Amino acid sequence: MRRMSTDVPAPIDPTALEDLRARIRRELDAGLTPAAQFAVARRGEILLAESFGDATASTRFNVFSCTKALIAGVVWQLIGEGRLSPDTRVGDVVPRVGSEGRDAVAMAAVTLEQVLTHTGGFPYAPLGPPRWATREGRLDAMSRWRLSWEPGTRFEYHATSAHWVAAEMVETVEGADYREVVRRRILEPLGLTGLVLGVPPAEQGDVAELVPVGEPPSEEALVELFGTADVPLLREVTPEALLAFNDPEVRAVGVPGGGALSTAVDLALYYQALLSDPDGLWDPAVLADGTGHVRNRLPNPMTGESASRTLGLVVAGDDGKAFLRGMGHNTSPGAFGHNGAAGQVAWADPATGISFVYLTSGVDRDYLREARRIVGISSRGGALVPPAAS
Repeated sequence: MRRMSTDVPAPIDPTALEDLRARIRRELDAGLTPAAQFAVARRGEILLAESFGDATASTRFNVFSCTKALIAGVVWQLIGEGRLSPDTRVGDVVPRVGSEGRDAVAMAAVTLEQVLTHTGGFPYAPLGPPRWATREGRLDAMSRWRLSWEPGTRFEYHATSAHWVAAEMVETVEGADYREVVRRRILEPLGLTGLVLGVPPAEQGDVAELVPVGEPPSEEALVELFGTADVPLLREVTPEALLAFNDPEVRAVGVPGGGALSTAVDLALYYQALLSDPDGLWDPAVLADGTGHVRNRLPNPMTGESASRTLGLVVAGDDGKAFLRGMGHNTSPGAFGHNGAAGQVAWADPATGISFVYLTSGVDRDYLREARRIVGISSRGGALVPPAAS
C-alpha cells in the first residue's frame, strides 16, 4: 500500500477538517490528553495525518481493543483456507479450555463464532500477569475457566478473555506464536511497520505514555445512563487496568484482545486493506462476511441496542444508533470497525471509501465524558469526506 503526503487534503471538506481539529485541540487545552493523532485514508493512501500535543508522526499509542481487528483478520484468512470455520468448536482445537472447570463439556462446545461475537459466556474469565506471559501459563489459567451463562444466549463484551481463546486457536492451527502469525500474515504483507502486537521493551521508546485524567462520574450519572451504578464491564476495564499498559513487560505480552501498539496512519491503512484487499490477503466472501455480515443482534446490556457484531467487528447499522457503536452520526449503515478503551477510534466506511483513526494517550476516569468524546470525534471524522465526493 502506498502512502501519500500532501498539503492539499482533497477531497476532505475544509470546514469539517477544522471542526475536527478544533475538537481535538479542545481536549488538549482542557488537559484531557497530552498526546493525540488522527489519520484519514482513502483508496489505499493516507489523505491526511496530524499529531497533537506531545505526539509526533512516529509516536505509537496503545490501541487497546482496536487490536481485536488484527486477530479477526488472521482468523478470516484461516477460514478462507478451510483450516477453521465459524462452527469450529473450541474443544476440538484447544481441549484444555475449561477442561478442569465445572462446565468442561459446555466450554468445549463453544464455537469460534461465539468467541468472536462475544456470546461465548465467559466475559470475565481471569487471565493476567504473570500467567499470560507464557503459553503454558495461559493454558493453565484457561483450563479452570467456567461459564457465566449458556453460550449463544446473550451478548456481553469479553474485553480480553475471548481473544485469548481465539489467539490460542490460531497458534494451535498455525503451529506458531500468535504474535508472529499476525506479523507474518498481516503486518509484513501490508508494510505496516508502525503497528505491532508484542514488542520487546527495548523497542518501545516511541510509545506515548498513558496519563490518567479527570475524576470518575457520579453514581447518579451512571444510574441515569445505565440504570445502575454497578456496571460489570467498568469493573474490568478500569483506569488502573489500562494504565498497567505503561509497563514495558505488559506491552511485550501482546494481549490479543487489547495489546497492540500503533500509529494512527498504520491503523487507518489496515482498514483500507479491509475495504478493498488489493494484495489479495483474504478470500473475498470471507472478508465480506467479516466486515459486513451481522451475526449477533442480541441487545448490548450497556445500551439496550443491538450489538451489531460480525465475526470480529462492529457494524454501524441502519437503526440510527451508530453513535452508540463508536462510529458517530455521519457514517453509512455499512461502516465497520472496532474502537478501543480510553477513547481510541478506528473504522472504515464503504460508502465513502475512507478509514478514520483517532488515538489518544489520556485515560479519562470519567467514562461518560470519554463516550461523548468518541461520538464527537467519530462524527467529525465521518464528515471529512462527504458521500458526494466519493
